[in-house]
Formats: sequence, structure tokens, C-alpha cells
Amino acid sequence: MPLELRTVAHSEIGLVRKNNQDSGYASPTMIVVADGMGGAAAGDLASTVAITELRKADGHYTGEEMLETLAGALQRANDRIAELVVDDHALDGMGTTVCGALFDGTQLGIVHIGDSRGYLRRGGVLQRLTHDHSFVQSLVDEGRISEAESRFHPHRSLLLKVLNGQPFSEPDLGLIEVEEGDRVLFCSDGLCGLVSDDAIDQALAITDRDQALSDLIVAAHEGGGLDNITIIVADVVATPPAGSGEQLPDDDAINQGQVLGAAMDREIPAIRSRPIEIDGPADEPPEADSGADFVPRAPAPGVAPLAPATEQPEPKPPRRAKRRIGIWVAILAVLLVLAGGSYATYAYAATQYFLAPVASQVGIYQGIPGRFAGISTSRLVQTTEVTITDLPPSFQQRVMAGIPVRDGGLAAAQSTTEQLKLKMNQCIDQRQRRAAAQTPPAPPSPLPTAPGATPPASIGPSPASPSASTSPDEC
Repeated sequence: MPLELRTVAHSEIGLVRKNNQDSGYASPTMIVVADGMGGAAAGDLASTVAITELRKADGHYTGEEMLETLAGALQRANDRIAELVVDDHALDGMGTTVCGALFDGTQLGIVHIGDSRGYLRRGGVLQRLTHDHSFVQSLVDEGRISEAESRFHPHRSLLLKVLNGQPFSEPDLGLIEVEEGDRVLFCSDGLCGLVSDDAIDQALAITDRDQALSDLIVAAHEGGGLDNITIIVADVVATPPAGSGEQLPDDDAINQGQVLGAAMDREIPAIRSRPIEIDGPADEPPEADSGADFVPRAPAPGVAPLAPATEQPEPKPPRRAKRRIGIWVAILAVLLVLAGGSYATYAYAATQYFLAPVASQVGIYQGIPGRFAGISTSRLVQTTEVTITDLPPSFQQRVMAGIPVRDGGLAAAQSTTEQLKLKMNQCIDQRQRRAAAQTPPAPPSPLPTAPGATPPASIGPSPASPSASTSPDEC
């Protein structure tokens, strides 16, 4: 039987924040939530970029096509975020989660990165469709803290994976079959970070979608309303038979495609950096009265555009001489811009820190990764006691790619390394316990016996069986 989605959606600032950095989108074939982060670094822009690229990809696909489409859209969004950061260093630190799905009439193609969540309620049972990419979730997985404790953990905002223009930002992708009567929820952590799964289940149990949505909003407010709140509730229903005359109710007008939150009115800026172009071939003289031969497309901030030359009574110089003067003026302007850019880059880099390898250890660097004009934009300030190979594989990848410290300077970088040291010590302890369990005890020394007597049988525990193999994300 053909199926379709009926959705209701909501996005708001919450009770504490001053602006909404969440974005979302709901249509008959796509439902998705993006939770921007970065504060002054424009988290609302990052979520808008993600939703914009996903909207462009919205359409009718089937099976694996949905996953390929979603992966491609997020890659383009990640590339766009990277371009914006390079163009304007003030945007460095922005990022966004993404959690949502494409729908082909029988399956949901799920995409997920970060700590926004997807839920499925079927037959009175609520289950999560996604797994948080967060440090706190790793503690829950290890049994070190409970799910309830995770909502109040001081490092609950530390994400291990997010869409921020950096490499290693691959999302989780998967297909799930849906059935008539299923109810799907996608939300930012303004809901799931403050409200328990039991409370979410209780609200979703209400038959009326609008009332269920309203109860979820109230629950988020009662939980403190500490963050932006974005919620999409979708019911899987049977498509009305052709010719039945059944019309969608007015409250389902959202199914025509609704944009939510920051993406409703946040503009994505154009890339300001443009190459200097030459008007016409090099050997061709300029048109009469054409002015300067080289004109910057967009003068750098703080650099005044070149003023036209004051008219002189002397005869005009020959055309080729005029071209040479224009070339040298343009070169000088470019050098001034580069010098200003170098200083701005140096000044900005001095306020930034990140974690990266130093031989086999984790190092704290001041600056930004890479080089500018052939000069390194970072310096090593501290080599820590954290050995990279003693970390779980997923953490090793993060360190190798570089872990940016967005706020808090050197103190925040040192705090992050303490968290890595904790993970390292946990792994070392786990490996030692596994090695001890797999090593059979040495047999006791035999007792002296009289000549011709039979020695006594050895007494001791039987060798322990090997422990189960670990997954790549375990120690």
C-alpha cells in the first residue's frame, strides 16, 4: 500500500537564547533539522547553509539513491562552510548538526551528524534512530554515567563530529522500512537534551499530531528552555485511493515544503574574495578613455579604492607607457592587500588553539592549521602526556585531523586534553584487564617426592577463555 508523510513542525528561540541558530525543513519527501553552533561565529549561518543545500536536493529518489543524495548535499554544505570561513575568519568556529531523512514511500533514508536526534514510535514503543556524536554519549555507552546524568554533564556540548567545514565530517547514513501508523520525530537538543525519552514517548503517544507537538514544546519549556527548540513530527499514513476526493486538512499545508528557524530569513553571504582581472588581451591597447587597466573587483576592507588621476595640462603619455603604469599601480595595490591580509591572519591566529599530533603525543598548538604565503600559521605551545595510540580509534582520527578549540583559549585546550587523558587511561586499563584475562596462570612448582612415587596433580584455575573482540570504536 502506498504511504505518505503528514507533518507538523515548530522552531523557536527558547526561553533563554537571544537568537535562533536552529533551522529546519519539512516537505512530503524530506524532513530535516539542523542545530547551528558557534554563537558569535554564526551558527545560524551554518545551519542555513546545510538546510539550503538539502532543500536543493529534495526530490523523488528510491533506496540507496536517497543516501547518495543526502551525502552529496552534506558534502556541498561542508565545502560551502569551509569557503565562507576562509573568506571571513570571523566565521571560524561555526558549525551545525544535521538530522533528517528523505522518504520514498516505503523507506526513510536517514542522515545524521552531531547530537540532534531522530526517533521512531511504532506499536507503542519508542526507539532512537540515531546515535549522538558526543563525548557525553561515549560516557553513557561505557556505562560511566546514566542517560539522566548526561543531560546535566558539564561537557554535554562537546561534540566529536559536526558539519563545520573540516575533514572527517562524514555523516551516519542508513535505510529503515516504515509502516502505516509509524510516527517519526526529528528534533534539536533543545528538546532531547532537556527532556527524557520517557517524556517524549508520552507526548508522541497522543493521537493528534498538533497536540503531540504542543506537548513536546511545553516539555522543552518545563525542562528550562535553555536552547533553541526545533521539532518535526511526521505520521506515516496510507495514501488515499485515487478519485476518493480526500483532501489534506489545512494543518497539513506544511507538506508543500516549509522552511523553519534561521533558514527562513538568514542570507548566505557571497564570497568576497575575487581575482584581479585584465580587461582585454595583454597586447591590445585599452579603449580610449577607459581609465585604469586593472581594477579590483572588491577592495579589501580598510583599503581605499584607487582614486582617478588628477587631470594634468601636459600631454597624455603613450598608451604602452600608460599600461605599464597601470600594471605597477595594480601590483602595488595587491601587495598592500596581501600585507594587510598577512597581519590580519597573524592577529587572528594568535587567539586560536587546536590539538594535533607531536610525534606520538597530542600537542597543543596556538594558531590555525596550515600555511599562509609560505609561512606556518601555528606554533607548538605544549606537548601533553596523551599518547595517540592509547586512545580509541575514533579519537585517534580526531587528533590526526586536528581538534579546534573554539572558545576559552589555552585553558580550554588544556581542559580538552584532560578529557583525552581520561579516555587514554580508561583504554589502558581496559587493555590491561583483557591481557590479564587472556594470560593463563603459571603452574605451581611441583612438591618434592620420594623416588618412585607419583607426583601430585597440579591445582589451580583453568585458563580463562579469550574475551570477545572489540569494535573499532572501543579501546
